[in-house]
Amino acid sequence: MQKRTYYWLAAGILFIAANLRLPITMMPPLVPWLKNNLGLSTSMSGLLTTIPLIVFALLSPTIANLGIKKGNAQVLLGTLVTLVVGCYLRILPNKWFLLGATLIVGVGISGGNVLLPAVIQEYFPHKTVILTSLYTFMMGFIASIGTGTSAPLAQQIGLVGAMAVISLFGVVALLIWAMAVHQLPHKQAKQQVTPHNHGNSQLLKIPLTWMIIFFFGAQSLLYYSMLTWLPVYWTNTGFSTTISGLLATIFQLCGMPLSLLTPIIARKRSGMYFISCLMGGGFGFGAILLLVCRHNFVWNVLIAILLGVAAGASFSMCVVFFQRRTSSVIETAQISGIAQSVGYLLAACGPVFSGMINSWTHSWVPVMLIYAVIAVVMGFDGIMITNHPPLNTQKDKIV
Repeated sequence: MQKRTYYWLAAGILFIAANLRLPITMMPPLVPWLKNNLGLSTSMSGLLTTIPLIVFALLSPTIANLGIKKGNAQVLLGTLVTLVVGCYLRILPNKWFLLGATLIVGVGISGGNVLLPAVIQEYFPHKTVILTSLYTFMMGFIASIGTGTSAPLAQQIGLVGAMAVISLFGVVALLIWAMAVHQLPHKQAKQQVTPHNHGNSQLLKIPLTWMIIFFFGAQSLLYYSMLTWLPVYWTNTGFSTTISGLLATIFQLCGMPLSLLTPIIARKRSGMYFISCLMGGGFGFGAILLLVCRHNFVWNVLIAILLGVAAGASFSMCVVFFQRRTSSVIETAQISGIAQSVGYLLAACGPVFSGMINSWTHSWVPVMLIYAVIAVVMGFDGIMITNHPPLNTQKDKIV
């Protein structure tokens, strides 16, 4: 390929990454406008986050298989079109259109979630570390910008204007990726499926697959549960709504440096050990400290930083495992699809069950203790994955 094609591909990867969380994180601050303009109830507002997660869980394996058969870059282009269409359909002034379009947005995001790690490995085999670092950083950074700017934009230009402006990120990503795919040589546009490549059902018979599935599922559950309930927890312990929002913002922002550095640190096995321990210890120790240091603002700032660091490292480490514990682009797409299917199902259930446990017990203690146990097990799982040889379906014995 020509050098300019690689530049288009790299730019496209970064802009697609910017859209993997942005269409979701931009919505919660807009809920007051959605309630006033569309009559959206509080319970329906929660679906704006839950629906995409369920779609991720249901479609991830299918999208991975489509990428193998039709080509990762081509399928990704199709899902980007779906994403842009869904984002602009949400603008229509009807709550049912909003929920239906949110489902379409989930389909679009699923393509990037599953296929970007495989695309990076396919077209940039010698640049996976730097591009994975930039891709995970862009995902969190732009999502944070979306969270912080959507409400001020709605105040200035209205709900429709705010949603339309922020959704332009998707249009830019689509245009860049369309240009990149147009320049790809035809022979590289399709994956070749050999007789040695096995389906998802057979991959599930390999222990390493289940280790990676649990790792992704655990970090998804912890991240989305804490993202949902930490502001409520801090408010319940006596902090003002403003302070609780500040602590939640610190939690999100402090993850970005680690999302950038994790693939670099994890180039060596010792780095993979370190990140696994940092994630397990950060989430686990942070959950316990939340119970011990309930009313001290300074301590809670430090806890928010610790949890943010663990959260920032977690998704990046999953992508590293997708790439480093597989032996081909096809295996990367398959493992990514399977792990994200289970992981996002847990992510969708985690906040719900956390709220139910809190309602039943009238306490956050059992919730945080469960988080701590999951975190410790996840840390040990990461160490086991690091010690395990890479998946190779041509050599692994599938019984």
